[in-house]
Amino acid sequence: MTHLVLRESTGLRYFTFFYLYVMQGIPAGFGLTAIVNYLTGRGLDATTVASFSAAIGLPWTLQFVWGPLIDKYQESVIGQRKQWVVLTQLVAALASLVLLLVRDPVAQLKLTMLAFVVHSVFASIQDASVDAIAIAVVPEAERGRANAFMRGGFLLGSALGAAGLSWMLHRYGFFSAALAQSVVLLALTVLTFFIRLERTDQLLPRFGSLPATARRNADNPPVGWLFRELYRAITEPRTLRLFGVIAVTYLCFGAFGWAYSYHLIHELHWADSDVSILQGSWGSAATLCLIVAGGILADRIGAARLQRRVMLVLGLFLLVFCSLSFLWHYEPVATLGLLVWNMADPSLSVAALPLLMALCRPRIEGSQFTTYMALVNLCGVSGSLLTGWALRIMSAPVLGLVCAVVVLGLWLLQRREGRTTAAAPAEAVAAAQ
Repeated sequence: MTHLVLRESTGLRYFTFFYLYVMQGIPAGFGLTAIVNYLTGRGLDATTVASFSAAIGLPWTLQFVWGPLIDKYQESVIGQRKQWVVLTQLVAALASLVLLLVRDPVAQLKLTMLAFVVHSVFASIQDASVDAIAIAVVPEAERGRANAFMRGGFLLGSALGAAGLSWMLHRYGFFSAALAQSVVLLALTVLTFFIRLERTDQLLPRFGSLPATARRNADNPPVGWLFRELYRAITEPRTLRLFGVIAVTYLCFGAFGWAYSYHLIHELHWADSDVSILQGSWGSAATLCLIVAGGILADRIGAARLQRRVMLVLGLFLLVFCSLSFLWHYEPVATLGLLVWNMADPSLSVAALPLLMALCRPRIEGSQFTTYMALVNLCGVSGSLLTGWALRIMSAPVLGLVCAVVVLGLWLLQRREGRTTAAAPAEAVAAAQ
């Protein structure tokens, strides 16, 4: 096991970030897809289901709190920031075990929600720690592919949670599904102990001494300095514009995805298990191939250019698909929409996350990136709540058309800014001549 060193192996980096995101994806797929669809199928109203979904997602909006804490205490004998990953994985797995107390998610909705919320708190800290480690150890030339493996891992985990655990939920009951999730999370937590960031890192904590690399970096930054640097980094005008476009696009993609699933179950009377399995099987398999290819493209053509292309393609698809909503009652058409839209969030992430990583500054990379992700997650949570209310006054197709117009408008802004940025160096050269 001594050769498992992240900084020394590209393949190990891809594998490690892949399975760490699988761990995040399984509970997300189970809670936000399988259970949400199950509650919808059992007849709960849109507002109640939306509130359940938003509550699970709420801890992910607090990542801006965890980031400075992780950066403040980032050194450890087992590896820089690795102590946060291991500790939070253990607590998240224990929170998953609380779900074994639930027999009927509808009758015990508050307990079900509480267990998922507690899990989300520690899973969000784990996510912040993993992202900070990724920024620190992945070379810039590999970030597109690394993000593809990260999103691919999350996607595979979500597929297992949505399709696999939904199947177990309906066939064997909630207890069996919760037990399967808990066993997988505990097994992958054990694996984390055997992976080092640096060759000199210890596999187990050894109190009272630090390895050489930790001693050289033991000057953990003051909290005040962290917040001042973080504020300067995220309020830079170009950074604000770039992040604003990404955040609103995520909100639109998430809002329509949630509304469309609800529409299939409530209006078109699909079985909730059918929706969950479709979202977590064929759609995820196709998307996994797409995002791996997207990661390679992001490294070759640039993440900014790939992001604009993703926004254009998905914005146009949404516009056309919602304009043809009178065809949604045909199962092949509705299935196609579900499978294609399953690719929206991962496709955007492959392009957007390397862009956000590139903006992060040394020593505050954990704080800065987790702040971005907290705001993105806030958009997702807000999207769930807004969609629950919006469906009272408009249909899913109308909401989709609104989202399409917003995304295409943002694409135009990005395109103009891209041209302006590209033209600036040429103008400077001409002026010099």
